[in-house]
Amino acid sequence: MKYKGYTGEYLRVDLTRSSVKTLPLPPDMARHYLGGLGFCAKILWDEVSEETDPLGPDNRLIFATGPITGAFFSPSGRFTVAAKSPLGHWGEAHSGGTWGAELKYAGYDMIVFQGRAPSPVYVFIDDEQVEITKADHLWGKDTSQTTIAIREQAGDETVKVACIGLGGENTVMYACIANEFYHVSGRSGMGAVMGSKNLKAVAVRGTGSVEPYDPEGYMEAATERYKKVTTGRWLEMSQSSLGRYGTPCLVMLENEIGRLPTKNHWTGVFDEAEKISGELIRERYRASRGSCFSCAIQCKYISRIDKGRFGATITGGPEYESIMALGSNCSSADMEAIIHANLLCNLYGIDTISCGKVVSFAMECYEKGILTKEDADGLDLSWGNSSAVIDLIHKIVRREGLGKILSEGVDRAAQAIGKGADRYAMHVKGLEVSGQDGRAQQSVGLTHAIAARGADHLTALSSLEEIGYSEVIEDRFGSEKLEEIQNLLSTTYKALIVKDVEDLYVLTDSLIICKYGTMWPPIYYFDDFARVIPPRTGMEEYANISEVRLTAERIVSLRRSFNIREGLDKRDDTLPKRFLKEPMPHGPGKGHVCELDVMLDEYYRLRDWDIETGLPTRSSLEHVGLERVAETLGKKERVVA
Repeated sequence: MKYKGYTGEYLRVDLTRSSVKTLPLPPDMARHYLGGLGFCAKILWDEVSEETDPLGPDNRLIFATGPITGAFFSPSGRFTVAAKSPLGHWGEAHSGGTWGAELKYAGYDMIVFQGRAPSPVYVFIDDEQVEITKADHLWGKDTSQTTIAIREQAGDETVKVACIGLGGENTVMYACIANEFYHVSGRSGMGAVMGSKNLKAVAVRGTGSVEPYDPEGYMEAATERYKKVTTGRWLEMSQSSLGRYGTPCLVMLENEIGRLPTKNHWTGVFDEAEKISGELIRERYRASRGSCFSCAIQCKYISRIDKGRFGATITGGPEYESIMALGSNCSSADMEAIIHANLLCNLYGIDTISCGKVVSFAMECYEKGILTKEDADGLDLSWGNSSAVIDLIHKIVRREGLGKILSEGVDRAAQAIGKGADRYAMHVKGLEVSGQDGRAQQSVGLTHAIAARGADHLTALSSLEEIGYSEVIEDRFGSEKLEEIQNLLSTTYKALIVKDVEDLYVLTDSLIICKYGTMWPPIYYFDDFARVIPPRTGMEEYANISEVRLTAERIVSLRRSFNIREGLDKRDDTLPKRFLKEPMPHGPGKGHVCELDVMLDEYYRLRDWDIETGLPTRSSLEHVGLERVAETLGKKERVVA
C-alpha cells in the first residue's frame, strides 16, 4: 500500500457463494476518498444501480473505517455502515465504541458484503482467519444475547460484535446495527439491509496495529489536537455539558430556544422538560460513565433502574435524540418508561428516532380521529401514554397489527392509512425528522431538507448559532456576518454555514472521527485536518487546505449524484408542511415558519447546482474530478450543462 494509516487490505464477502476474498485497497481510492463515508460513496456509485432492490442480494452493505480509526486521536473510535437504503436512496449510519478500531487491528480497512446467505450466518474475523459460520441458533435472539453467545462460542469476552436483533431479522425499515450492546449504527435502515442478507452479526478480534507515515510528526499533530479538547474553555464547556451529562444536557437547551420537538413536532416547547432532563437523569438514574475508543470527551453514560413497573433496567444512554423521540415528542415525561423504551430499541435493534416518530405520528392520527382504538389493536394512543409507546415497540418489531404498518416508517404508513394521515407524517425523503425544528432555527430546516439520507441533523447541523460560539463564527466567516448568523430566525448566511458544515462533516465521517470536537464544541476545522492527514497517511497534498476542501466537495457531490441517479431532485429537498405552513405556536420561534426556499436557492448557488431542478451542473462535477459521473448522469439527462 502506497499510503500509511491504512491496513492496505479489505474483505469482499459474497454471502450467496459463501466466499471471502482479501483484496488490496486501491491507493487511488484512499487518495481521493480518504476512507469511511468516502469509500462507501465510491463503492455504492460503482456497484449499485437505480434498479438494485435495497433488500435484494445485489445491494452492497459496507462497513468502513478511515485512516484515523484506531489511532491516537480524540475521538477516533468510529466506523461507517452504508448501503442503498430500504427507503430507496442513499443510506448511511455511523457508530462509536471500539468495533471500528478492532477491524483495523485485524488487518482490514473495510468489509463489502454482497449476495444473500441461504440461511442465517455470522462472520467471524480473527486477524487473517475469516469464517462464515451458521447462525440459526442466534436467529431470534436480541442484540445482547447474540453478543454474549458469540463471545462464549469464541471463548473470549473481548471479541467485538456488531449484530442485528429482531428488527433487522424482520426487515423493519428503520432497523439498526448494534455493537458492544449500546453503540448503534442507527439511521436509514442498515439493520434491515443486513437482515435481508441473512447476516446476523460480524464479530472481530484483532491483534495487529496500523503505522503512521511520519510517527513523530503525527504524534505532534495529534497531541496538539488533544490539548485543544482537554484544556481551557473547551474543557470547561465539555465538563459542564457533554462530559457531565452526556447528550441529554441538550434537553433543557433545546427547550429554551424553542425547538425541543413536542407532540409530533406540533411545538418546540415541552412544559415538563425538567422531568426528562440530563440533570434529572444524572441525579436519579446515572450508574456509570463510558467512553468510545481514544476519546477525551467521554460523553457515554449508563443508566440504571433497580426496580419499578418495568423491573430492573440497565442500558446505555438514553441519548438526547432518544429522550426526545420517545419522550417529549410523544408528550411523555415518564423518564423510567423512556429508559425502558430505549433499552427495548437497543435489544430489538431499531432506531430510537424513527421509532419514536412513528409512534408520535400514530398518536396524532389517533387524536385527529384518523386511527380508532380498534385500528390501534385496542391500545389507547392518547398523548403521554408511555405504556402505549412500550406496547407499540413490541408490535413494530414483530410486525403485528398496527405495528406492521408502522414498521414501514411514517411515509409509507401514512400512505397505507390514508384519510389525510400524510399531513402528520414528519419525514424528509422517507426518513423521520430528528430532534430539531427549522421554525425555531432556520439553518436546521435547510439541514434536514438537503440531507442525502433524509431528515438528518448529522449531515450539516450547525451548533455555531445554536449554542452561541461567536468567536468561532467571527474567525470562520468574518465579524460582518456575526449578527445575522447568530440570529436563529434569520435566513441570511445560513446556506453558507450549512454548506461549510456539510463539507466538514463528510471529512469527519471519512477519516473517521466523532463529530463531537467538530460540532460541539467546534474545535477541529479544515486546517486541523490539513495538519493531521499528511503525517498520518503520507498524502502531502493534504497539507493544502484547498485540497482538503476539494475532497470534501467531491464526496458530497458523489453522494448527491447517487441520489440524483435514483431519481431524486429539488422536489425531494423539502420539509413537512408543518414546518413550512404552520407557524410555531410557542417559544422564541412563535409565529415563525421555516423560510426554506431562499436558503435552498442560495445553497444550490454555493454548490454550483441548478437552482430550478437541484441537479448538479457538469462544471460542478468536473471541478471535483467526477467527469465520469457527469457522463453517466448526462446520459440519463440528470445533469445540467
